[in-house]
Amino acid sequence: MRKGLTVLLLVLSAIARSAAAADPEPAASSAWKVGTPIVTYWAGPAMTDPVAKQMAEGGFNMVWCTEKELDVAQRHGLRALLQDGLLSPATLDDPAQREKLDALIARVKNHPAMYSYYIIDEPSAPAFPPLGKLVAYLRERDPGHLAYINLFPTYANNQQLGTTGDTVTAYREHLRQFVEIVKPALVSYDHYQFATGGDTPDYFLNLAMIRRAAQDASVPFLNIVQASSWAPSMRVPEPDEMRYLVYTTLAYGGQGISYFVYCHPDIKGGIALPDGTPTPIYHALKTLNREFAAITAQVQPLKSLAVYHAGMKPPGAEPLPADAALRLDPPVAAMEYKPPERVRGLVLGYFGEPNKPTHVVVVNLDYKAEAVHTLVGPAKLEVFDATTGVWSPAGDSRVELRLPPGGGKLVRLAP
Repeated sequence: MRKGLTVLLLVLSAIARSAAAADPEPAASSAWKVGTPIVTYWAGPAMTDPVAKQMAEGGFNMVWCTEKELDVAQRHGLRALLQDGLLSPATLDDPAQREKLDALIARVKNHPAMYSYYIIDEPSAPAFPPLGKLVAYLRERDPGHLAYINLFPTYANNQQLGTTGDTVTAYREHLRQFVEIVKPALVSYDHYQFATGGDTPDYFLNLAMIRRAAQDASVPFLNIVQASSWAPSMRVPEPDEMRYLVYTTLAYGGQGISYFVYCHPDIKGGIALPDGTPTPIYHALKTLNREFAAITAQVQPLKSLAVYHAGMKPPGAEPLPADAALRLDPPVAAMEYKPPERVRGLVLGYFGEPNKPTHVVVVNLDYKAEAVHTLVGPAKLEVFDATTGVWSPAGDSRVELRLPPGGGKLVRLAP
């Protein structure tokens, strides 16, 4: 009997070793996933209960925290982006500091509010190898939480990017190296186009390039957009311009949005004043943040198939094909685009299964005027109410969409 038990234990042990060798990676269930679409900010106040309450009421769901502030975030149902000086590649080169980092990870990784580790903002390509080692180190010890890095926009110069060539060439190479070397779980970047003299031209080029890089890496992306003025050359966006930023991010398939800034004593505009008083942008985002999360949650299980522009075609834009499965009737006439004027027309982001679009986000790119357009599909259509979370039948295969300035609607083929 004892001999038979010993044999059985040896067999089970061999099976366990074999399974471990065949699957050395953490179980899929333990790997980080976006979950609820990310709504966050850049540059905010210390995380106190009044601040956290204001952010939760404003529709934000990820906040910047120190370890001591994790409990505050938890009390208000918020997810934490952890800041700590140990979250640096240099830590891995110092055994004593590395031991402290291990202790930090052990303390925070099971905290209910813990969501991600903040690593660095806008690194140059030569920094990617040590960042990749840090990301891998964190992933090995805590696969359930994101290592967050934010990238430069297209208007960064070659020296900043650490790559060479014209705008597209240098930026594409920057993204390629980041994805291949760092192996991020999410691609984040910032791009600010609301200048005092008009809109800079490459907002959609940057969106398109980030979308493609994220898709090639099979990871989601997050867009950091402008909510303030930090220099005389940049203007504070109006609420309708914030709607434009939210809905264009939606159409391109972003699963996260962030705003620069929440508040800062040396920056105009923002979401709140340094004393905590909400600005007009806060009151606009209180609705828009919830719409972003609601619409993104609907398309999150689907694949972002294509993004097309009708009307003006800024850099990076692809024209809407005449034979699109979900199309405009009548079509939107082509318009010449002359920067720094604002882009007008529509953007349509298609979602569904490969080669089978079932959902489309239709966005009015004119953030100064309402637009009304008719969308036609191959079958009956339904329209999503981002406020109530309810789908309503359009009646047939045609639906008239009344789009607010910079706003949009999610439409699907009736299931």
